[in-house]
Formats: sequence, C-alpha cells, structure tokens
Amino acid sequence: MDVELRHLRAFVEVARQRSFTRAAEELTITQPALTRTVQQLEAALQVRLFNRSSRHVELTNVGNSFLAQVERVLNELDRAMNALSEQLSVRLGFSWLMPDPWTQRTISEFERISGSKVHLVRIDDPIQALQRHAIDVALVRGGVRPSASVKVVRLFEEPRVAIACAAESDVSRLDQVDWADVPRWPLVVNVVSGATGHWSWAPGEGPQEVIETTNYDEWVESVAADRGIGVAPAVGVRRINHPGVAFVPLVNAPPVPVELAYLPHVQELLLRRFIDVATTTVDR
Repeated sequence: MDVELRHLRAFVEVARQRSFTRAAEELTITQPALTRTVQQLEAALQVRLFNRSSRHVELTNVGNSFLAQVERVLNELDRAMNALSEQLSVRLGFSWLMPDPWTQRTISEFERISGSKVHLVRIDDPIQALQRHAIDVALVRGGVRPSASVKVVRLFEEPRVAIACAAESDVSRLDQVDWADVPRWPLVVNVVSGATGHWSWAPGEGPQEVIETTNYDEWVESVAADRGIGVAPAVGVRRINHPGVAFVPLVNAPPVPVELAYLPHVQELLLRRFIDVATTTVDR
C-alpha cells in the first residue's frame, strides 16, 4: 500500500492529541475511520507507532522518531503549498469605479473557496492590457465584441441614472433630464473605456458636439470645467466626490451592459472558477 498524505496527517494529529477521539474531532472524521487510517499506515511501514490502552495513547520509540521526520516533511509541504497559492492569483483590470457590492462579494467568495488572491489593477484600457497579458480578466462596460482572442461573459445591466454636470451650470438647476434630451448639450465622452458616447445613439440622433477624453480622471475634470455633460451610473453618483460636479436625475435611459472579458487558455482552471463565482454573486 502506498503511504498517502491523509495517513501522515492522521498520525501526526493522534500523536499531538494523544487521543483518537480528540484527533478525530480535529480532523472531522469518525473515530473508526481514523483508527483504520493509522492501522493502514502501521501496516504499510510494518512498525507499531502507538501503544494503545483503554485510557492512554502513547507513541512508541519508533513512532516518536517518525513523528519528528513527518512533521518536518509536512511543514515543508505546507510552506510550498502556501507559496504556490500566493503565486496563483487573478489580476482583475478595470478603468473606473468598480460596481458594488458585486466586486466585494466576488473577491471575498473567490478568495475563500480558492485560496488564491485577486489583485485589482486600475488601467485606462483594460482590453489592451488583457491582450498584452498585463491582466488576466477585465471588467468592461458598454459592450465588447467577442472574438477568437477575447471571450466575454455578461454579468448584468447597470442603469444610467444621472447626468453629471458642472456644479454651477444651468443643467444643474434642472429637476431631471430625459434620455431623449441628452443630445441637446455637448457630451463628454471617455473614448477608451466609457460606457456612453456618440455610439449610444443611432446615426444622426446623438449629440452634435462631443468632447473626447481618454480616461476617467479626464472625464471628471472636463465635466467639472463645464465642457459638457456626462452620463453616470448609480455607482458614479455615490462615489464621484468632486466639488465641481453635480448630478441631475436621468430618466428613460437604456442600461449599460457590464461584462468580464478574458483570454481563452490563460490560467484556464483558475479563471473558470473566478468567472463561476462572479456570475453567481450577481443576484445576491
């Protein structure tokens, strides 16, 4: 019979507890199962590791010597496994304001069940970063066209709920804005990773003037400088804390798709587990 890790861990726990009953509780197995496991180890080694009586469990001399060696081997194995777990991580790229509470729930659950870490990477162009392997998976808004190189999983739809505008602008004094009226004003657009732009309307129906930015910070500062208005989801209303930006409720706006983009065959097993968790936590 081959000696397995379960045999060694069972032996060590009985030696530490000096009791099959307490050791079985620690290992969350039945006492008969633990007894059989230790007996299998003794049979494989052809030695007696414990002296048993009705009241006491004591190591034999051979068992005491074997314990020191087994503990050293198991400690080395645990260190190697921990080091490997730290190396196995998922780099989750995003360009602006991760959705909550989905993000916190997904990261917490994935790290709990996998033993791996999620590293958040803020980057202006997550798809480009994905393609050059700077990240493992990207959270994107607004839709990504899947291809042979980039796969996409739809998570949920995020409502557009507000117009972002300069705090002292005429727009800030409105009670609300209808989606159909948004093209009346210049529109500030993040052309790299924004969720709303001239592409959000049919040809000829969108804003006549578009102010292009290339990242989230430029977008916020352009709105604050009254270069135009922006369109924000609920997470933006809660978390954009700029004294120069105000929000006006937006009605009748179509929602924005929120998706995960990833490369096939890269950390395939780990990413599959992450995506499974990510989709499961959507409805919580």
